[in-house]
Amino acid sequence: MPRIAFLFPGQGAQSIGMGQTLCDRLPAARRLFDEAATILGYDLAQLCFHGPAERLNSTVVSQPAIFVSSLAALESLKETEPATVEACEATAGLSLGEYTALVFAGALSFADGLRVVQQRGEAMQAASDAQPSGMVSILGLEPEQVEELCAAVRPHGWIQIANRLCPGNLVVSGTQAACEAIIGLAEAQGARTVRLTVAGAFHTPLMKPADERLAAALAGVEIHKPRIPVWSNVDAQPHTDPAEIRSLLVQQVVQPVLWEQILRNLLAAGIDRFYEIGPGRVLAGLLKRVQRRVECQNVTA
Repeated sequence: MPRIAFLFPGQGAQSIGMGQTLCDRLPAARRLFDEAATILGYDLAQLCFHGPAERLNSTVVSQPAIFVSSLAALESLKETEPATVEACEATAGLSLGEYTALVFAGALSFADGLRVVQQRGEAMQAASDAQPSGMVSILGLEPEQVEELCAAVRPHGWIQIANRLCPGNLVVSGTQAACEAIIGLAEAQGARTVRLTVAGAFHTPLMKPADERLAAALAGVEIHKPRIPVWSNVDAQPHTDPAEIRSLLVQQVVQPVLWEQILRNLLAAGIDRFYEIGPGRVLAGLLKRVQRRVECQNVTA
């Protein structure tokens, strides 16, 4: 029997049209979007299905949108492969996707998870508005090289590695000036760079005080012991203790995402079949860069 883990995508996976096919054919998916509209106070389905892109891509909308769309995709898998869902023994999500993983694992209710995700998005947007900043993918360099580049441009403002996604794919976060400076240096060393369309320098200390607002939001919800371990972005380890999970979710806003290490640790733990559940196919691609032979099935939104 294969050993199965579910992976859930993070911000950036959104696209206009996501969730529409699921809602057209699956009442359970439609119910999630209907409940989301009541909780959020706006028609999330309309934005996911029809845009406009500018609003769907905003931090305050894209985070709830990906969260709900991913759980709608999970409902599809429950319908078609219930035994697979039952057999899953580990789960993780990239940044925002960790909240989806926690709902799947039973640590958070859908309603509480969505309320926290909404407040998380609002807090991160506010922190971004207070300090003009951004994120840049650097492709083709080793972590040590990127660390040296960050140190070289820090006179322009704070910058650091924020996402360790897979070999040769690192994301830095920092002030706008530092991001502009590192692009030039990285490309001079032969790297390819991509400026990400996000509001600010996520997963760095520049996100303060978003972590404090998130801590307050999490204090108002109950976190249960998950039925399977949820692997944290902060330390790339599995967790089932509610107090640890709560603390790590707060830390996640201002600390780097260790996604490559999560994948390596899951593989080392014996996981040999993965499912990427939600919009996009980014996580499957990252997994193939870590272990090309492992199986990963997409359950798209």
